[in-house]
Amino acid sequence: MSSIFGNKLKSLREEKQIPQRQLASVLEIDTATYCKIEKGDRRAKREQITILSELLQADFKELLRLWSADKVYEIIADEDEATQILNLVAESIVRYQRKTAKV
Repeated sequence: MSSIFGNKLKSLREEKQIPQRQLASVLEIDTATYCKIEKGDRRAKREQITILSELLQADFKELLRLWSADKVYEIIADEDEATQILNLVAESIVRYQRKTAKV
């Protein structure tokens, strides 16, 4: 299984020429586990995104969006009406944001 977040990590890491073992060490995980995160076979912990964004000199919000997108994808990918589900969620978020902005 490939992941948007994992692909971005790999791209950033290769661009910076940082070995997987170095990132794994800083995250306090083994290299095999880090490799699984890049491949999408394992999910990074939310708190690891901050560390990765700093090490890879990447935008934290972008990495968080990609990580979140992978989570949503995992939940609804096999649903027949995935697009409709996403549209409902988007509409709900817009309504929520409008409501909380008025407060």
